[in-house]
Amino acid sequence: MREYMQLHISSDSRNESFARVVVAAYAARLNPTVEEIADIKTAVSEAVTNAIIHGYEQQPGQIVVEACIEADTLRVEVIDYGCGIDDVARAMEPLYTSKPGGERSGLGFTVMQSFMDELEVLSTPGSGTRIKMAKRVAARQTAEREDEQEQLR
Repeated sequence: MREYMQLHISSDSRNESFARVVVAAYAARLNPTVEEIADIKTAVSEAVTNAIIHGYEQQPGQIVVEACIEADTLRVEVIDYGCGIDDVARAMEPLYTSKPGGERSGLGFTVMQSFMDELEVLSTPGSGTRIKMAKRVAARQTAEREDEQEQLR
């Protein structure tokens, strides 16, 4: 049986920080660096925010966040059942936004791509979007990790 975690949250912007903290806590099993945790949290934040803003357009809906660890890699999926994306390739272009004139900068996918080692976006218009991300965590000495974790407490 594959070991994983799954989180179901409503598409409320207040749940974005909760989702990123849950994934970061789960990723701690790999003893990541502070920088690696920050990268993971940033990417999860962007994915959940995209689901809220674009997938559900600020309307009620459900977001599923799944994560699993495979060897030295954290795999995360953020799934929504919202409106989907008509043109994934275009949506992934830097500075492209489906909501021009608003507060959105069109960098969500670019940010996810720069902070994670892998990014795949699967979407069906009218059915939702699945964002798959992976982050490899560098191996470090146990004592060094313990010192860093002690500083965080």
